[in-house]
Amino acid sequence: MLLKKLGLAAAAGAFALGLSMQAQAEDVLRIGVEGAYPPFSEKTASGELIGFDIDIANALCEEMGRKCELVEQDWDGIIPALLAKKYDAIIASMSITEERKKRVDFTIKYYNTPAKFVAAEGTDLSDTPESLAGKRIGVQRGTIHQCYMEKMFPNAELVLYGTQEEVFQDLGAGRLDAQISDSIQALEGFLNTDAGKGYAFLGGDQFDLECHGEGAGIAVRKGEDKLRAAFNDAIKAIRANGTYAKINAKYFDFDIYGAPAGS
Repeated sequence: MLLKKLGLAAAAGAFALGLSMQAQAEDVLRIGVEGAYPPFSEKTASGELIGFDIDIANALCEEMGRKCELVEQDWDGIIPALLAKKYDAIIASMSITEERKKRVDFTIKYYNTPAKFVAAEGTDLSDTPESLAGKRIGVQRGTIHQCYMEKMFPNAELVLYGTQEEVFQDLGAGRLDAQISDSIQALEGFLNTDAGKGYAFLGGDQFDLECHGEGAGIAVRKGEDKLRAAFNDAIKAIRANGTYAKINAKYFDFDIYGAPAGS
């Protein structure tokens, strides 16, 4: 009888430990980030992930009462890794588009900024399909900007890169006639740096609803409705309680939440 009681007690203890470990696992929210898209996501010399997306991710996790575990992932594989359950959500300036909605579900937007071209100052180019026909235009592979160029500038010569940093490097080295990316990323990640001296925006905002979508949202696996709703509530909460404004002011001198075009 004593052995039976001890066995039951051990089983109960193991069950309780299992529940505790499960609860702890559920408290950790794994977030897929890129780490190569300043000022939204980048790494310091010591390897620390920093940027607007990183701060937003941490603020949302705190609002939701969850612990963030940031998982770095190259952009090309960022959706496949989510579907493979490498992490639970993507917070990486991913635009909400109809094409991506076929594979993942999105939250409401958490920011929305326009795309723009960048070229050397004084260039005789303009932001028209005729002017850029045959010109080498740098684009990060698998982005809304590739979609936009293929649709609106079919005669331009697209040069595709794995990261936006590589685009800027080749533009600065004179191997490209122009590049297209998110305007804020281009401003903070290139034009306001030493490497961007002698370069400027070319033309105005570039926007196509099919390619650019509604703004940047958080991607989750299809069917994860509870998690998506929790993120939506958290986005609304940090907008209302001032947390979003503090993070925004750390990186930008205007509110990027409601800018007029897709990112």
